[in-house]
Amino acid sequence: MPTKGIDPGTRRPAAPRARPWKGRHTRMSPLLLISLLLQAACCVHVVRSGRPLYWIFLLLAFSLLAVLVYVCVAVIPDLRNDPNARRSLKRVRSILDPQREQRDASRRLEVADTPENRRRLAETLLAQGDYAQAAEHYQGALRGLYSDDPHLMLGLAKAQFGLGQPQQARQTLDALIAANPSFRSHDGHLLYARAVEDSGDTEAALHEYATLAQGYPGEEARVRYAQLLQRTARPDQAKAVYEQVLRHATASPKHYQREQRIWVGQARKGLRELGPQRLIQSSLTCAAARGMH
Repeated sequence: MPTKGIDPGTRRPAAPRARPWKGRHTRMSPLLLISLLLQAACCVHVVRSGRPLYWIFLLLAFSLLAVLVYVCVAVIPDLRNDPNARRSLKRVRSILDPQREQRDASRRLEVADTPENRRRLAETLLAQGDYAQAAEHYQGALRGLYSDDPHLMLGLAKAQFGLGQPQQARQTLDALIAANPSFRSHDGHLLYARAVEDSGDTEAALHEYATLAQGYPGEEARVRYAQLLQRTARPDQAKAVYEQVLRHATASPKHYQREQRIWVGQARKGLRELGPQRLIQSSLTCAAARGMH
């Protein structure tokens, strides 16, 4: 029997059929994505640092809470004990607040005018390129028991060299060596060689660079030695030193190559420059020989 109010001749409209899924992308919650990334990073840290594997279960089970706990009890202490991490953090702080260390050192000096506090402020100024102020504070620190302190004298020489006073820097380093004959510093020796070179004493500079090239922990000394040989018309010797730089860098670990990439690049540039120079020199030699005949 037809239902009242409905015409039996009309058909009831069909219910809309569900459309098949056509590859719609479900969006992951940003918070969930961050949580997963942090959990994965912490799990990798667990394995690499050799910590108990139950940490992985805790990290996967308790999500962000476990990540927070793990960062506090494991990651942060590791970063504090890692020299590379400390250097990176220091660089970040310097970028965000470049005057912070100078302010701290200045406050310390205001509280107590000691050679140590002057040294700290001088080092900060030296790093910022304020050589005049750095030299002033180094000179102020060189008094009393610290009048021939090798680290203070080396800092003063760096400031003098930065001011374009290579002769004064050389004199300061000569005084340092005389007062502290057992003091050793690769950076100090390199600074001495550069001061001697900039003072115009080329032969003495070549001698210092040749000595440095045997044991300097990096390629700067060897490259500077080769560059001076190149400038003083010793192309064969310069080429040999440049090639030594490239051989040593190629045989060294990747991190060393990254650290020395500037000097390795300078060595390659020097070799490229020596190519045409040596060709010209050979041509001149041949022409001179023909002229003699």
